[in-house]
Amino acid sequence: MKVLAARGRDREVIMRKIGLLAAAAVLALTGPTYAADAPPPGAASCTGCHPASRTVAVPVPRLNGRNAAEIVTAMTEFRAGQRPATVMDRIAKGFNGDETNAIAAWFAAQKD
Repeated sequence: MKVLAARGRDREVIMRKIGLLAAAAVLALTGPTYAADAPPPGAASCTGCHPASRTVAVPVPRLNGRNAAEIVTAMTEFRAGQRPATVMDRIAKGFNGDETNAIAAWFAAQKD
């Protein structure tokens, strides 16, 4: 009798573990998709000057749909003082490499 009860508890523990693994797999597979939709920290500040719409005429370039490597290169050059700037040199210094990469990837994924 005790053996049967122990086997039942073992099955219950195994089923719980399988359930947790399944839930973790679902979160792992759906988490990045959800996160890609939300702008990373700092990206919202870019839209104050860089328009999302093609119809807005401003002297600064659009970032939406731009190649991520181009954005990273520009930010790196602004940060190093290698690209002429009015305010972008100071703004770029506020972001580290990982933040810059995340922002660039997010803007590159934004399409009209």
